[in-house]
Amino acid sequence: MFGSYKAAPDIDVLTSNIVIPGFGLLPVNAFVLQGEVPILVDTGTVADSEAFMTALRSVIDPGDLEWIWLTHTDFDHIGSLHRLLVENPRLRVITTYLGVGILALFNPLPMDRVYFLNPGQKITLGARTLTAFKPPAFDSPSTTGFHDDSSGALFSSDCFGAMLQAIPEDASALSDEDLRDGQMFWATVDFPWLHKVNEDVLAKELDVIRAMEPTMILSSHLPAAPGSMTERILASLAAVPRAPRFVGPDQDALEQLLAQITGGPQ
Repeated sequence: MFGSYKAAPDIDVLTSNIVIPGFGLLPVNAFVLQGEVPILVDTGTVADSEAFMTALRSVIDPGDLEWIWLTHTDFDHIGSLHRLLVENPRLRVITTYLGVGILALFNPLPMDRVYFLNPGQKITLGARTLTAFKPPAFDSPSTTGFHDDSSGALFSSDCFGAMLQAIPEDASALSDEDLRDGQMFWATVDFPWLHKVNEDVLAKELDVIRAMEPTMILSSHLPAAPGSMTERILASLAAVPRAPRFVGPDQDALEQLLAQITGGPQ
């Protein structure tokens, strides 16, 4: 189910979740930056496009949007992308060369509606200047988050996400244990390469986030987190190289699950 809430007076969170049997709930967020030049960050899951559009219309007329910032091209980020482009002929998409290339494999973007922005580059849209950056952890080479100089918010794409048992609207409502365990579990699933990373190198990447002094961290897979939580969030990711590796259920586990569902052996 989709809902929405305010992370800031000018930032709406469009949120749903994915149930991961045996593990918990994964928040799935998109964001609307209200203002002179309205911006949508990501477009929900493919499976929930109808519900996403209903939630979007509850906070803004899609015809008023001018830009979509596509953090990357996974199926939980592009669900209503092409639908919105058809509905709003003025709408343009901020992405990367790789983002366009990946989408071209199954549903190409119209190139006259694309704006390429690489990490380190900026774009000014109305009163906002957005600075693109590569998050410390990512699962797609096309990933770009950004820092909004107007609100001070850091949009981190999948980075800093967490698998949770319950999802509040404010991440500060999570206990230290639930936040740490949820973030570390999600990171071992989505960024397994972090186990191979030199911890000093990772620490320098996290220092980049620290230096930004975000007023809030808005992850695709974590409730809105006020800036006072930054150190807690960074500490969780810093510990991932030493965390147990995620190993998914094997065929024996699948057969046991099927037996439970059907009430007998397969």
